[in-house]
Amino acid sequence: MRVTILVAMLSVMWVGHSAAAASFSSCVAGLRATAVKAGVSHSLASRALSLRQPDEKVLRLSALKPEFNTPIWDYLGFLVDEQRIKDGRDMMQKYDRVLRSAEQRYGVNRHVIAAVWGIETDYGREVGDHFLPHALVTLACQGERRTAFWRGELIAALKLVDRGDLELGKLQGSWAGAFGQTQFIPSTYRRLAVDFDGDGRRDLVNSVADALGSTANYLKRAGWRRGESWMIEVKVPPGYVGPTGRKNKAALSTWARRGVMRADGAPLSGGAQAGLLLPAGRQGPGFLVFRNFNAIYAYNHAESYAISVSYLADRLAGYPSLRTAWPTDDAGLSRAKRLHLQKLLLASGYDLEKTDGKIGPATREAIMEAEKHFGMQPTGRAGQKIYRALGGK
Repeated sequence: MRVTILVAMLSVMWVGHSAAAASFSSCVAGLRATAVKAGVSHSLASRALSLRQPDEKVLRLSALKPEFNTPIWDYLGFLVDEQRIKDGRDMMQKYDRVLRSAEQRYGVNRHVIAAVWGIETDYGREVGDHFLPHALVTLACQGERRTAFWRGELIAALKLVDRGDLELGKLQGSWAGAFGQTQFIPSTYRRLAVDFDGDGRRDLVNSVADALGSTANYLKRAGWRRGESWMIEVKVPPGYVGPTGRKNKAALSTWARRGVMRADGAPLSGGAQAGLLLPAGRQGPGFLVFRNFNAIYAYNHAESYAISVSYLADRLAGYPSLRTAWPTDDAGLSRAKRLHLQKLLLASGYDLEKTDGKIGPATREAIMEAEKHFGMQPTGRAGQKIYRALGGK
C-alpha cells in the first residue's frame, strides 16, 4: 500500500514538473518569436533564448528588497565603509581626467559619479554573474508581476548585441537585468549610454570612461543642476512633529524657523528648497535633501539607496562621517567585519558554505544558531552584538 501511494505521489510530482517545464518552454518560444518580430536577428534570438528551465536563484532574489527591508544602519554599514571610501579616492585619482571631463560636460559633481560607481559595483569589481537573457526570461515567464517590462528589457538587451555595442557573452549582470560598471538596465543603456572614450562603441561593461560618462548623462537627464548641493546632515529639535519627506520641500530659512539646524552647528539660511528625511526617526541623523538628491533617487527608487550614494559622495569629497549616531545599540557591520564574523562562526563550529563577506541564507542560519547559543533573540542579522559575542572587536 505504501509503495502504491509513493508511486502515485511521484507520478503527480513528475506530471507537475513536466507541465511547468512545458509551460516555460512555450513561454521561451513565444519570446523568441516576439524578439524576432521586434527586429532581433533570428540567429541571435536562437543562441540567446535556447533555455529549458528558469533560473531559480533569480526567483529567490526577486523576493528580496534590501533597500526597503534592511535597517538603514545596516545598509550604510556595508555600503559606505572605510574600505569603499579609500578605494573610491584611489579610483578617483586614477580616473581623474575622465571624471573631470564628465563633470564639465554634464554638470554632475564628479564625487557623485564616482559614488554611484562605488555603490553599484564596488568600482567595477561586483558587476553580477547572472546571464541577462536567462534572468530576464525567468522574470518574464515566471515572475509574478511586470512581465511586459521584463520582456521589453530582454528585447532591448538583445538589440544592444545586434547593434554591436556588446557581445552576447558579456551580458552578465544582476538578477534584475542591470549590468555594466554602473548597472544600467538595457532600455536605459539604449537610451542614455554614451561613447565617452570615442572608440565608436557604447561599452559600459569594459570601458570605465563610457560608464562614468553615461552615468553623468543619466543624472543630468534626471534633473541634476550644476553647482547645487544634494544632501546635508541636520538635527531636529526634541519632539519635532513637523513635515518630513523628500517631496515636502521648503526653503532652508523655513527649516531654520522650524528648529532644524545643521549637524555641524552652522546655521541654515537662504531660499534653496529641501525636504527633510529622518530614516531612523527623530533620534537619528536627519538629512535635508535637494533637487539633486531626487536625480540620484531616480537611479534606484529607494531613499536608502540615494542616501548611501549621497553620503559616499560626501566622504569621497573629504567630509567627515555622520555626526549623529544611529539610535541602536546593535549597529551594522562593515564588509571587513562581516567577513570576520563568518570566520568566527566557522571557527566556532557553525556550518557555512563559504566566507566571502556576503550575508546569504547559510550565514543567516548560522547567526541564528549562534544567537540562540548566547541566549539572544534569533534574528539572523549580522550586527555588532553577535559579532562581539563571538569574539569580534
